[in-house]
Amino acid sequence: MLQKIQTQAVPSGGGKFAIVASQYNAQYVDSMLEAAAAELKQGAAETPQIVRVPGAFEIPVVVAQLAAHSAWSAIICLGVVIRGETAHAQLIAESVSDALARLQVEHRLPVIHGVLLLENDAQARKRCLDPQHNRGIEAARTALAMAKVMRELA
Repeated sequence: MLQKIQTQAVPSGGGKFAIVASQYNAQYVDSMLEAAAAELKQGAAETPQIVRVPGAFEIPVVVAQLAAHSAWSAIICLGVVIRGETAHAQLIAESVSDALARLQVEHRLPVIHGVLLLENDAQARKRCLDPQHNRGIEAARTALAMAKVMRELA
């Protein structure tokens, strides 16, 4: 069941973040991107580096490049994949999920998975355009929380 974003204090402590966001399904991803950037700002983070890629499938290679060449607190990945009549969306979503999980462990770097696999536009509107359910907020809060966890472990 879809739950509303909880009203809570935003984890703070700053940090250096990157956001890799798909251009595909831009109306939905742009809304998540704006919400994530605003939430990072509330958490006293530096202005995030934003990298736009054509689609969700291209996100992992950019994450790999970013992870290899800078000291990030976390990398947030945002995209929207909507199922169609074929298995293509499922294959994309599974490939992206597997790659992001591997990169996170390989680089010992929080990679926040905000690439949504959705059934239809109604689900996308609810999870991306509705401020009470915008998953960009949730992704940024997770990034801030994981940055704190990693700092405490260092």
